[in-house]
Amino acid sequence: MLTGGRWHDTPCHSANKKHRHGSAKQGDTSTSVTFRLYTLQPLIRARRAGVIEPHMRIIYGVSGEGSGHSSRAKEMATHLVGRGHEVHIVSYDRGYSVLHELFPATQISGLHIVSKDNKVAVMSTLLHNLRYLSAGLRSISRVRALFSDFKPDCVITDFEPVTAWIAGSRGIPLISLDNQHRMRYMHCEAPKHLRRDQRITEAIIRMMVPAPDVALATTFFQGPVKNDRTFLFPPILRWEVQSLHPTDNGYHLVYLTSGYDTLIETLRQFPDERFVVYGYNKAQVDDNLQFRAFSTMGFLKDLAAARSVIATAGFTLMSEAIYLQKPYLAFPMHGQFEQQLNGLCLEQLGYGINAAKADTRTLSTFFNRLPDFAEALQHYSAGYSNDPDAARNTAICAKLDELLADNATLLREYHSRRTTS
Repeated sequence: MLTGGRWHDTPCHSANKKHRHGSAKQGDTSTSVTFRLYTLQPLIRARRAGVIEPHMRIIYGVSGEGSGHSSRAKEMATHLVGRGHEVHIVSYDRGYSVLHELFPATQISGLHIVSKDNKVAVMSTLLHNLRYLSAGLRSISRVRALFSDFKPDCVITDFEPVTAWIAGSRGIPLISLDNQHRMRYMHCEAPKHLRRDQRITEAIIRMMVPAPDVALATTFFQGPVKNDRTFLFPPILRWEVQSLHPTDNGYHLVYLTSGYDTLIETLRQFPDERFVVYGYNKAQVDDNLQFRAFSTMGFLKDLAAARSVIATAGFTLMSEAIYLQKPYLAFPMHGQFEQQLNGLCLEQLGYGINAAKADTRTLSTFFNRLPDFAEALQHYSAGYSNDPDAARNTAICAKLDELLADNATLLREYHSRRTTS
């Protein structure tokens, strides 16, 4: 049994819930995002020309694995630039492809997890990363040169190790801003069969990121923290989510990051249910399955209109589904403790099922219990019906502003306390 629970109401968010979206409609999302980012361009150009003196120079390391890190970093970096700070992104793969068009960025090589049929392929993962070892060493040299030229006042890392370790070696204040550090600094008693994986995961996090001066950890499940420099916040939601209005169009949204053929075959056994499937990068209708090629806005609209979500247990999708109050059938990737933890928290809160097998019994149980899950989700204080402004990420943005105010006085105090204790 996990210790902790739901988020409680806080005064950090706007109290005016009636006019949260103004006149925006669901279809206006891409336009609003484009407008929001373009409004920052004059500020960026003026700073580069020396017209505006930036408050802080920040290197922001972002893991490129999956889409959650980059979507979170996009929101936080946009906020920081809007506050007058100069931000330089360091990332790879999906993180770099998403962020380099919006912010100054350096591309590096990074680590990957290889999976097959919803299981971590350990040997394939090892061999894949060994092939890029020399590229990784070149990346370290490139980032060291960036530090020397850019001269950052502080570093933020979203589970990106190169920037974090260079910050530590040079005595630069370091903030971790991710969901991984809840597994390092939030008390969580995992079931006995997962405790070995939990210990291994905590060790990997320590190897990936040296002890940060401040840890800003996102989580939809609250638990006690292990130190006074760790702060928990509701999950960071993408700006696009703000304009979504949840409805129920009767279908189930299925999202599979690397193919899960066993689940697909099970879904075919429920001809009376409709499934919209993402992850196979094709557009076709196959009986009760409608496959769709990936589109960010198309996916989010389908998420908002779904009756439920059936997917792996990635943190970002689960957080967005819970915010939109969609029951969730989670299939955690075998061998990845973080997804196992996400599924455990989901089930303990009563928002869905943490499934071990993609069989007909599991699916039948989930469909029968949908009303129970929907009722539990109505009590999620950071959910759409209770706090639609949670998508503005107000609380964590305010904490960042506090840490960086007055030449990062508070952050430097944390840095001094950690390095002298």
